[in-house]
Amino acid sequence: MTSNRRTFAIISHPDAGKTTLTEKLLLQGGAIHLAGEVKARGAARRARSDWMKIEQQRGISVTSSVMTFQKDGIVFNLLDTPGHEDFSEDTYRTLTAVDSAVMVIDAAKGIEPQTRKLFEVCRLRSVPILTFVNKVDREGRDPFETLDEVADMLALDVSPQMWPIGMGGEFEGLLDFATETISRPEGPSREFLGTRDTAAIPQRFLDEIELARGGYPEFDLEAFRHGDLTPVYFGSALKNFGVTELIDAIARFAPPPRPQPAGEQQIEPSRDEVTGFIFKVQANMDPNHRDRIAMFRMASGSFKRGMKLTPSGLGKPIAVHSPILFFAQDRELADTAEAGDIIGIPNHGTLRVGDTLSERNQVRFTGLPNFAPEILRRVQLRDPTKTKQLRKALDDLSEEGVIQVFYPEIGSAHIVGVVGQLQLEVLISRLEAEYKVEAVLEPSPFATARWIKGDDKALDEFASFNRANLAKDRDGDMVFMAKSPWDVTYQVEKNPELTFSATKER
Repeated sequence: MTSNRRTFAIISHPDAGKTTLTEKLLLQGGAIHLAGEVKARGAARRARSDWMKIEQQRGISVTSSVMTFQKDGIVFNLLDTPGHEDFSEDTYRTLTAVDSAVMVIDAAKGIEPQTRKLFEVCRLRSVPILTFVNKVDREGRDPFETLDEVADMLALDVSPQMWPIGMGGEFEGLLDFATETISRPEGPSREFLGTRDTAAIPQRFLDEIELARGGYPEFDLEAFRHGDLTPVYFGSALKNFGVTELIDAIARFAPPPRPQPAGEQQIEPSRDEVTGFIFKVQANMDPNHRDRIAMFRMASGSFKRGMKLTPSGLGKPIAVHSPILFFAQDRELADTAEAGDIIGIPNHGTLRVGDTLSERNQVRFTGLPNFAPEILRRVQLRDPTKTKQLRKALDDLSEEGVIQVFYPEIGSAHIVGVVGQLQLEVLISRLEAEYKVEAVLEPSPFATARWIKGDDKALDEFASFNRANLAKDRDGDMVFMAKSPWDVTYQVEKNPELTFSATKER
């Protein structure tokens, strides 16, 4: 029996229209009744997937959220990812939990750097990609130009499944190649209200459409699932064009849950044991109850509420009494879950990103990395009596993957490491809002960090000479804090028996 689960992420550059598309997909799936424009002022009409204070202030998504909805007997698990590059680590980990991805491209701008970066991550795991060219109702580039760019830059075969009839002011609708019908704009705001017809297409567009049909490869399911071909859909998320077609495509073409890598073996979704991994920890979803929820991607088996699962980091089983199904901020209890589903497990600091949960504790999923931070700062408290709260807050936020925290061997100031500047702003904003801790960030003397491994004797020897540059991460692993990239190179050459690594597998 093939699974009716489709777990996918939406990836794009900031402002390509990802959050709006998420809204419209949920609307089509009957999960929400009023799609709030992201820019709408009313708090009730905020994009449901952007609920943190800083997200609303800035109009960007900073944490990945999970939404589950159903349509025509298919259960969709949609993971919204932050598009902003400063949060690429969170996004990277989210992409380990999906079976396919929708890449949103702005019709006027084409492929932007961040899209490319995210695409590379998908390629690493050969995640199949569906492409959605958004904003065709505005003036944009020639669709052929966009398709050729996708083909050249990402080395993918492109197969258009629909075509815009005119763009911007000339926009007359979208032709769906499969049904030969045209979705038409209506009303004063020229949006799609459900009218489709088979009227004749003006002559000036016919040649272009013929070329689009004949000039690109046919859709090939196998090539798509291998990650070699992308079907392309055009539309306007804001005006509802192309959204239904996109959902249908995900239901028809996107793969059901795929096997997950666990060291040398692949865990098949059909395996009878419940297994899965934590790809994200989200704190304070409900600010009134300091809650922490671990996002758990089911890799195999059938989960029932109250089941005992053993986390790889702990070794003793925990009973999962109140697992949660998400709908952005809304949630309900999940009685059962199947492979491919994402459930939230309430957790008080016992579960971490990268942990495997299983019934028999024989499986370890691999492939969830930590990256070396590119910006390091010292955290100074305004009120020194709050040291304990600060430590708790930093531990929590590092568990979520927002920051990494390092505790130097010498000196008392905690050092936080991030990949991008925006994360620092988020850190200060959340310390204040969620933990009532006022702190300032000061420059630190370090430029980057490397995890060190080796035998005890070599580590002790290294430590005795470099104590001022050593710290522990929150797992207690040894980290070398380097003042410059040159410093790293010098130590690597000087200590051949040690390995200095820029990523750490969870």
